[in-house]
Amino acid sequence: MTTITTRTVEYPADGLTMIGHLALPAGVDRRPAVLLGPEGMGLSDVERRRADALAELGYVALAFDLHGGRYLDDPEEMLTRCMPLLANPDRMRGIGHAALDVLRAEPRTDPDRIAAVGYGTGGAVGLELGRDGVNLRAIGTVNALTTGRPGEAARIRCPVWAGVGSEDPIMPPAQRGAFTAEMQAAGVDWRLVVYGGALHAFHHPPVDHPVVPGVGYHPRHAQRAWHDVVDLLAECLTVTE
Repeated sequence: MTTITTRTVEYPADGLTMIGHLALPAGVDRRPAVLLGPEGMGLSDVERRRADALAELGYVALAFDLHGGRYLDDPEEMLTRCMPLLANPDRMRGIGHAALDVLRAEPRTDPDRIAAVGYGTGGAVGLELGRDGVNLRAIGTVNALTTGRPGEAARIRCPVWAGVGSEDPIMPPAQRGAFTAEMQAAGVDWRLVVYGGALHAFHHPPVDHPVVPGVGYHPRHAQRAWHDVVDLLAECLTVTE
């Protein structure tokens, strides 16, 4: 296993002090980087481990924060914060840009080779960075089939990969259709993978607190979705030793 180093990073965003998790691959050279966004509950050890796994593959990885260092395990509190956030593209972009600035400032990061990968709300943040015209090499999302303001998807400058569970009631077929229609109309290089039988947040291991209805872990598809994300990065953000 490749030796990696990690550290906590603090930075301001959305009126809060965010606490992210930065993972660095072995060596001293500049590497491609991944901005990693969490589900609506916020940054947890799940995303920290994913950032570490990406660093082991040779990427600089920053798992960014959504809630000022808090993990919102109360579904009502999570929805109270996330629903207004998801309805406000400028707020999402502010959170994304603040984290992106931290990632770009890391000396190990190649600022011209950055991808955004996110889950749920964190994936919506990555899509909004794309709609804001940020120079990204790829955008990968799971459970984040959000649509943006009219015409702004034309600013996306990279391939977009999206994954969703077929039985996800939060991302129903109508929303899938709206998302793919937006991407197609904008001329984006897009892909959508529908994982049969999977619910919302199918990628996230079981938690010991209440969740909103329609959420459930699907270990086989969770593994497949992770491999799909890694394949996207390998295609668009090659690590050169």
